[in-house]
Amino acid sequence: MVTRLIVFLILNFAALGIGSMLMGDGPGSEWYRQLDKAPWTPPGWLFGVAWSAIMVCFAIYMARAWEAVESRQHLITVFCIQWLLNVAWNPVFFRYHLPGPAMAILTALTLVVGYIAFRYLSSLKWNTILLLPYIAWLLIACSLNGYAWLRN
Repeated sequence: MVTRLIVFLILNFAALGIGSMLMGDGPGSEWYRQLDKAPWTPPGWLFGVAWSAIMVCFAIYMARAWEAVESRQHLITVFCIQWLLNVAWNPVFFRYHLPGPAMAILTALTLVVGYIAFRYLSSLKWNTILLLPYIAWLLIACSLNGYAWLRN
């Protein structure tokens, strides 16, 4: 279990790191500073704290899922889809300034994480609570991205 947890921690934080590298200037860019953002946009520091906590919870969930599910191939497939969507959102939104396509990516990511929660609920039972921070944050992110898309 510990080895798998470490592997999923590395993979999850790699997604955050690669996404950050691909987003260019990101929140520090002139484009983002001038963006009409939602009034409920959290302070910048909260994003790093939230994503770090989410990825730790998700790594624990995935390590436990590895032990509990019948089809590890399916689990890894949906994990990889989630990983790619998570990485892809950053450059689409921040580097290429495309809030519409970014919204589509974020919606797909939310659906994939929701699918993971429901697909493995019977196998993981209470461990599914570890996905709630991820799902909640994605819903907030969808509202922020949607606001930016509609208002800019």
